[in-house]
Amino acid sequence: MDIKLVPITDDNVWDVYKMSVAKHQEDFVAPNDQSLIEAYVTLLKGDNVHTFAINQGDTPVGFVMLGYGAQEGDPEIAKDNYLIWRFMIDHEYQGKGYGKQALHEIIKFIKSFPNGEAKACWLSYEPENIFAKKFYASFGFKETGEICDDELVAVLSLNS
Repeated sequence: MDIKLVPITDDNVWDVYKMSVAKHQEDFVAPNDQSLIEAYVTLLKGDNVHTFAINQGDTPVGFVMLGYGAQEGDPEIAKDNYLIWRFMIDHEYQGKGYGKQALHEIIKFIKSFPNGEAKACWLSYEPENIFAKKFYASFGFKETGEICDDELVAVLSLNS
């Protein structure tokens, strides 16, 4: 599989904008238009954010948005650490292993420390999203018991 992270540009922003998750996942993932707006506002504030199309070859199949450092309301782990803020595979491309390959690439990018050294990467998901819990746990993410915006916080150590 030829999965790669491609920065959002004029060439792919509308492909990412149009992507959506499966109907039963809509309560678990913010729409990409909302994510792109949040990324823009985050950049305007001078905070760190990275947005990528997830490509299989030349075809955009998903989207990921990463952050670095703490913002208001974030859990303690956010300080000087990375966040997988949004991550989705378009409904047309789910079930093909792209998510697993993409998460490997995402973690590899984070471990390049583009915004500075970090000890951990964190994310959060809805408590009823059993798939997310199992998926992220399979990569070594461990729940902390903290809640952020009604979501469970899970952390991956970057020391390995």
